[in-house]
Formats: sequence, C-alpha cells, structure tokens
Amino acid sequence: MIARKCDEHGNWIPAHSPPPARHDPASTDWGSFDSKAHFELAEFLYKEAQMPAAKIDKLLGLWGDHAASSNAGGKAPFANHQDLYSAIDSTPVGDVPWQSFQLSYSGALPESGEIPGWMEDKHEVWFRDPRELIKNLLSNTDFDGEFDYTPYQEYDDSGSHRYQHFMSGNWAWRQSTLISEDEGTHGAMFVPIILGSDKTTVSVGTGHNEYWPVYMSIGNIHNNVRCAHRDGLVLLGFLPIAKMDKAHAGSDAFRNFRRQLSHTCLAQMLKPLSKGFTTPEPMRCPDGHFRRAIYGAGPYIGDYPEQCMLTAIVQGWCPKCMAPYKDLEQDAISRTQKLANELAEFHELGELWAKFGIVGDIVPFTADIARADINELISPDILHQLIKGTFKDHLVTWIEEIIRSMHPKKDADRILSEIDYRISLAAPFSGVRRFPKGRGFKQWTGDDSKALMRVYLAAIEGFVPDEAVRALCAFIDFCYLARRDIHDTDSLAKMDAVLAEFHEYRKIFVELGIRLDFNLPRQHSARHWTKLIREFGAPNGLCSSITESKHIKAVKQPWRRSNRYKALQQMLYINQRLDKLLAAHIDFVRRGMLEPPKRSRQSVTADKAVAAHALTLAGLDHDGGPVDGHGILAEVQLAPTLSHRKITIDSLANVVSQANIADLLSDFLFYQLHPEATSAAPNMLPAFSEHVSVHPSALAFFHAPSDLCGTEGISSERIRAVPSWQGGAGRYDCVFIETDANAPGMRGLDVAQVKAFLSFTYNSIAYPCALVSWFSRLGDKPDVTTGMWMLEADFRDDDETERHCSVISMDTIVRGAHLMPLFGKAFLPKGLTPAHSLTTIFRAWYVNKYIDYRSFELVF
Repeated sequence: MIARKCDEHGNWIPAHSPPPARHDPASTDWGSFDSKAHFELAEFLYKEAQMPAAKIDKLLGLWGDHAASSNAGGKAPFANHQDLYSAIDSTPVGDVPWQSFQLSYSGALPESGEIPGWMEDKHEVWFRDPRELIKNLLSNTDFDGEFDYTPYQEYDDSGSHRYQHFMSGNWAWRQSTLISEDEGTHGAMFVPIILGSDKTTVSVGTGHNEYWPVYMSIGNIHNNVRCAHRDGLVLLGFLPIAKMDKAHAGSDAFRNFRRQLSHTCLAQMLKPLSKGFTTPEPMRCPDGHFRRAIYGAGPYIGDYPEQCMLTAIVQGWCPKCMAPYKDLEQDAISRTQKLANELAEFHELGELWAKFGIVGDIVPFTADIARADINELISPDILHQLIKGTFKDHLVTWIEEIIRSMHPKKDADRILSEIDYRISLAAPFSGVRRFPKGRGFKQWTGDDSKALMRVYLAAIEGFVPDEAVRALCAFIDFCYLARRDIHDTDSLAKMDAVLAEFHEYRKIFVELGIRLDFNLPRQHSARHWTKLIREFGAPNGLCSSITESKHIKAVKQPWRRSNRYKALQQMLYINQRLDKLLAAHIDFVRRGMLEPPKRSRQSVTADKAVAAHALTLAGLDHDGGPVDGHGILAEVQLAPTLSHRKITIDSLANVVSQANIADLLSDFLFYQLHPEATSAAPNMLPAFSEHVSVHPSALAFFHAPSDLCGTEGISSERIRAVPSWQGGAGRYDCVFIETDANAPGMRGLDVAQVKAFLSFTYNSIAYPCALVSWFSRLGDKPDVTTGMWMLEADFRDDDETERHCSVISMDTIVRGAHLMPLFGKAFLPKGLTPAHSLTTIFRAWYVNKYIDYRSFELVF
C-alpha cells in the first residue's frame, strides 16, 4: 500500500514522472459563463448573498434597463434568475446529480384489525453517487499538500509515538496490512471513507421540520481541512425519518423497522462502491497524478442515540464494549460484529437484548463491506460525549443538585444566583462568548456549553465541596487534553491519569446522594478515548461539531431559501448548484483564471503583515480568530489605528493616568539601549522628551492548532487597552509576558494588565511598547483544588494604594491572558460589571488556563 503513481488506465509509471496533462479548454473559456465577471457575479448572487429569485430578477431588470439606456447599449449579464440558474446547472465540472430510491416495510402484516400506517408508507431516499463524490474529493487540487497518500507511523526523537491526522492512526495501518494480503492490491492507495449523520431541526414551528443528512469525507484529508470549512466534508444524502402515530408508539416492530430502514438506506447509498472495496481503480489525486485507489469503510461520526442505531444495541449499553448497562464501571472485552453473530447462534432475541444489549434481528449496513465492523468504526465525539453530555448534562446538573441538597431552597436559590452573577463578571476575552445573565437561558448550543466550561470552575469554588471541584477540574483537563491537535505517548498517559482522578473524585456525588451509580454511556465512553486516539488519530478531526457546522450550509440555509413546499427537492438543487460553483471556482484557479485563495499553498505566504492587515480591515470591533496562511510562529503587533497621535509627555500622563510615565519611559529606553545592563543609577537614565502615540489595541498571532484556527494552525486575537469599550466602561486586557525562556509553563511567564499600548521614535528607531501593571504568583505551583495558578496585585507602597507599573517591549508579550477573581465563599456586592473583575475590589485571581486550548497548553 505505497500509493504508486499510475496512468489513467491503472498502469504503473516511474515515480518521478510528471503528472499527466489535463485536456483543458482555453484559458479564456469560462464554460457556461460568458466571462470572469459573469462567473463572479453568479457566485456572489447565489453563494455569497444568497439572493432570492425575485430580487435577482429585480436587480437584473434594473441592470438591463440601465445598460440599454446607455450610449453604448448593452444588456444585463443574465436575463433573469432562470438564466442565472441555467448557467450554473450547465457547468460541466462538479456534477454529481441526485438519485432516489424507495423503501417500504416488507414484513408480515397484522392478520386482523387496522394495518398501521407506517407499514404502508413509502420512504423516498435521496443520495448522490459516493464514487463520484470521492472522485471529486481526491482530485481537488486545493487539498494538495494537506493529503496523506499512505498510512504512516510517526515517532519523535525520544521514541514517543505521535498521532495527528487520521492516517497516522493504527487502524489505517492495520487495514492496509489486511488489504495487502491480496497481491492484486500491492502499490494501491488506501482511501478510508468517513461517514457522519445527525438529525437536525430547521424550524421551531409545527410540521415536518426534521432532516437527517448523511455526510462523507475521506481519511486522507488532513484534520485541519476537514474542520476548517474547506469542503473536505460533502453531503451524501438524506436518511428517511419514519413516523408513527401515538397508537403504535410503543411498537417493537416499528422500532425495529426504523432501525433496519436506516441501515438499508446506508447500504444502498454505498452500493456504487462495492467493487472498490476489494478492487483498486485509478483515480486522479490532489497532486495531479493518478493512483489506484481501494476503499475501506472508516469511522462513523454520530451522537450516542445514533451510535446505538448503527451498532444495533439497546440504549444504555456501550457501543464499544460488552460492559453490562448496570455496571459500566467494569472492564469488558470489545464489542464486535463477529461476537454478536456468535452470540446470536446460541441465544434467543430476548436473551440477546436483556443479557448483552444486542438488537439481534438487524442487518448492519456494513454486513457486505469487506473488512468492516461497525462497532470498531464508532468514533469518539468531543462535543456530545464530553462537552454537552458529561460536562453540561451531568456535572453542571449535579453541582446544582449538591447545592440544593445542602441548603434550604431559599439559600440554594441565592447561591445559584450568585454563581450566575460570578459567571457574568468574567472579563471579556478575544473570541469567547459571554454570559451577561449567567446561565439563565433555555436553548443551549454546543458553543454555549464550551463557553461555560471556560469560566465555570472559578465561579463554583467556595460553594461546593472541594472533591466536587476537583472532579470537575479533572474532567475539564481530560477534555482539553483530548482536544490536542497532536497526541503522543505522554499526552495519552496524562489523559488516563486525569480520567482516573475524575473517577476518584466524582465519588462525592454518590456519597452525597446525588447519584446511585455512574452507569452513563456518554460518561463511560471516556474509558475508550485513548485507545480510539491510537486507532484514528487526534479526535478533533472526527468530532460531531464538524457535521453540525455543515448543517448550516447543507441543510439550514437551503431550507430557508426554499419556499417550504416540497422543500427537500429545492434543498437538493441548491446544494448541487453550490457544489458546481465550488468545483468551477477550483477549476478556474487551477487553470490560472482566478486568483488562488490566501489559504492555498500556491498563494503568496500569508505572513504576519498580511494577517495584521486583514485584522485591521476587519475593524477594531473584530476580536480575531483563525488566520489562513503560514510563516507565523508568535508575534504581537500594535494595531495601526491610533487613539492619540504623537502627543507630549504631559498630555500622555493625563491620557494614561500615570503621573510618572516619563520616568517609566526613560527606564524602558535605557534597557532597550543597554540590553546587558542589570541596573541603572538615576543619572544614567536618558531624559525622555519624545512625542508618543497611543494605540487602542494590539494584534497577537500564534500557533494554536488545538483551537479553532486557520489552515496552518494559526490563530489571532486582539488585546485591548481602551477607556471605553462598546459604549461602556474601559477594557484593559491582561497579557502573558515571557520572563524566563528556559523555564517551563507558568514558571517562565508573568502576567500583567495593559494600561496603554504606546509607540515612539528615538534616534530614528521605532519602539513599540506597553504600559502595564504587574501581578505576582501566589505560591510556586497551581492551586490544588482548581488546578489553576493564583495571582495577587503588585503595589509600589506598603499601603497598597499605587500599583507597580512599568513600560515593556512588545517583543516580551506572548499573547492575551484571562484572569478570574478568586471569589471565595463571600457573596459579592450588587452592581459589579466585568470591568470590575480586574480591579483591587478583589484580592487574588486565578490564571484561567481554560479560557482556550492554547492557554491550557501554555499555562501548566
């Protein structure tokens, strides 16, 4: 399985052969579009603006009238929306038309009485040829350089096994070994097929508002591509949602039919691949070469109810192991299809259900796929198993129940309101959702749960037993470790260690009578995580958040664009047209007719200056986020926008409320001019009389592949120091400052609050800098209970009336830091706002390592 190059007929060619030439039209041929402008207009109207047909007609009508009335005469680019749609539909590339088939119940009917409606219903299933979709994915030149042609095993210099992209996992390696037992597959390229499905609701009204899309990707594509809205995940089809009336709501026959319906649909959708699971076929790849591809059924992404359906197990049991549903704490052997078949030979259906959690009369969709075992293919899911399941639905609920069990209702309500108040006081931080009313809303999303996880620990500390806080701390550590972009032997050992801590400290919930046991499948799933990471690589490439985000473009937006009458058919056409526009755009880029996107490796390197310019254009209200491009490791730059331009020292002292700012700048300048100096007498300091500019913010760029980031793992954030933010109080963010490059984690960092970002010129040299007030660490290790470092404010005087401030170089700032007050057990005075959270109203603070994944990796 070495992915040898071949020609389009599958004949091997020398390894150093150039890619075969494509038979492209002329570079002036825009296909079904008259020109570049016509294509870009179609792309804008249909894809970007998503303009309704009636408004397209009005726009084109106005355009045509204006063109006809001009001296030169002319007409609109398109006659009307039908003309526009026809041009898109006629695009020759990316055409994978929708197909359909019908399924209905074929079992025995009742001998007497009314026949239930679900037995007579016909279910129409829409899908697209998966072989053609894979062909488009494999030939997408935008994936070149971010595509693995063979499975691999990677070790660092110390011998630690590293796991990152899907093909680095043991499963892909093992599958390739099995495939290569057939000599006819030697030299082929293994293409694992990743599937995912998730029901979604498109409206809150009544009627048929649920859809069940099935998505597909391939394991060769790098995780960052699959996660970054790069069209590495495509819509395969829609599963039917069988309905029943209330009279038959408890029917076992209906539930089994519903399960088997889904499996049969999936099997039918994948049927065009049946030959390719055992026989290689030549396919063009992102680098332009052909290789002989052989397919394999890869991981399936789904929430727990979906996993139960896929593996044909009873709800409450584990889809990965045979642990009894009443004792999920015990170690158990793996659940496999072979084991299920063997048990079915010796047990009745009822025994299979009760003793082993097996729904015995379901034929899985993988039954006829070579080398496929659906139990083995269930993937880990950060969003539903860990964040929404264990953290939000379990631990947050149990914390509230502890408080209610320990206090009278009135006192418990007051404490819970105080926790919400504490949460609402969290200082703003770049890209993080805030809770101005605490947790007081009903409709929780995955992003809401993630945001709560960032600030919840500090908010509950002091109100619940330390064991409960430590249980929560250990579990959040597990979640953040799991989210790493690259795993190795050490990180997996840490995951196992903090999971053991969680299991130990969560016993407090049983001791206090909150739980009788922990037989919870989502929570139990964490036991399988380190094994699954070894199997499939880093789990951020297989998370259900990928399919949930795809819902927006593939289901929700097309549904909103429909007229609601037979909406699915309209949604299919919309998706097909969007795919055609995407394929045409990629083709025009490849042929040099359009500029490549900035993320492409073919484009000019998106260095820090380009990234800074992009954030500047986004405006001061833009907090930062993913940055496409490479060439950035870590950099903090002053924003080009100025709040005060070249003002005098006296004016600056008033602007930044720092009377001794001239002395601080002199001290800063001395050490810039004499970097080897360890101290300076007052008469050695240069007199400072330069004009100084004040900047409202700085832009930090850093490598953070475990966070939501650009295609090269680059993220950005805006650090602010402004007297008023969003029309309210000032915002003065905190930063990490490197003080010892050789010390690990927090031991090599200090934290300060930025009072102002400044710049000036001295002897024709520009000096970007920041006025900061300092914090000091409390102790030489993190707090035992919360796992977070603690800080206190530094003062210049014993009366603690004047903060210790200094001017520092921008080069020493690593990135933004987030602090949460150490609230303790006291109730806070009312009327506080997030602006107060960093003031000396509080005596100490936690360094919030949970504010994002990069902080978690940085602060230890």
